[in-house]
Amino acid sequence: MKKLLLLAALCCLAFGATATASEHRSGEDVYETYCHTCHATGVAGAPKFGDHEAWKPLIAKGVDQLVEVAKSGKGAMPPMGTCSDCSMDELEAAVKYMVENSQ
Repeated sequence: MKKLLLLAALCCLAFGATATASEHRSGEDVYETYCHTCHATGVAGAPKFGDHEAWKPLIAKGVDQLVEVAKSGKGAMPPMGTCSDCSMDELEAAVKYMVENSQ
C-alpha cells in the first residue's frame, strides 16, 4: 500500500507544472495543472472531480477545512496538493472550483 501511495504522489508531482509567483492562476487553471491527474481518476482515494457522493461529506466540513487539508496534505496527497508554488488564494480557488463542480 505504501508503494501505491508513493507512486500516486510521484505521478501527481510529475504532471505538475511550475509558474512564476507573480502569475495569478484561476481555480480551474490550478486544478487542470496540478489536481486533475489524481482527482479525475480517484488515484489513491482522491475524491473524483464531479462525484457528488464522494464530495458530499467533505463539502459538509466547509471550504476552510478543505483548504487546510490541501495545504497540509492527506494520504498520498502531498502538502499544497503538488502545487508548491501556489499562493493560498490560488489553492483556495482550486478547492472552490472542485467543490462548485462536485455539488
